[in-house]
Amino acid sequence: MSQQFSAALKRDLLLSFRRKSDLFNPLIFFLMVATLFPLGVSPEPTFLADVAPGVVWVAALLATLLSLDGMFRSDYDDGTLEQMLLSPQPLMIVCLAKTLAHWMTTGLPLTLMSPLLGVMLFLPSDAMLGLVLSLLIGTPTLSFIGAIGAALTVGLKKGGILISLLVLPLYIPVLIFGSGAVQAAVAGLPIGGYLALLGAGLALGFVLAPLATSAAVRVSVSG
Repeated sequence: MSQQFSAALKRDLLLSFRRKSDLFNPLIFFLMVATLFPLGVSPEPTFLADVAPGVVWVAALLATLLSLDGMFRSDYDDGTLEQMLLSPQPLMIVCLAKTLAHWMTTGLPLTLMSPLLGVMLFLPSDAMLGLVLSLLIGTPTLSFIGAIGAALTVGLKKGGILISLLVLPLYIPVLIFGSGAVQAAVAGLPIGGYLALLGAGLALGFVLAPLATSAAVRVSVSG
């Protein structure tokens, strides 16, 4: 089973690196939001430092949402997804590998880029660790939740908007706890409680999301 997981993960990573646009579009969007926000609202450093946690987290959430439609789309279009359903390997393992590959090519780069956005938005240096940790724990949960929506809408021609309607309500707790952790770090308060809640959400998503995603794939493909 571990070999099947490794093979599926390696395949999806290779496909992602071949599609450069899918790899860089979320990063460019993430950077554009943080760049344009001061121009559209106020360049005052004090104001930007106050709103930086929410801006960075909303930008990360929207950038993740931007890349969800392609998680299963190419495999569905070329018939690979149907072959995965017919293969003897558990579909849950494939879905877990695809979700992890999505996070490694979207959520992880966003997390690594977040200190740059924090500096652009005058986020205090003491809060940078809280920002990185919250994104490191929270963005995988976004991928797990988003995988369910992507699987449910993979059979639709224009499923991007429907994915947003499905997963955005489920993203709200992650957004609240993630930005709350950064705000607590800015205020010099303990962030352990926020990170624990994010970790609980990640553990729940790791256990349940692959099962729900595999079931959604079966419904979408067979339907």
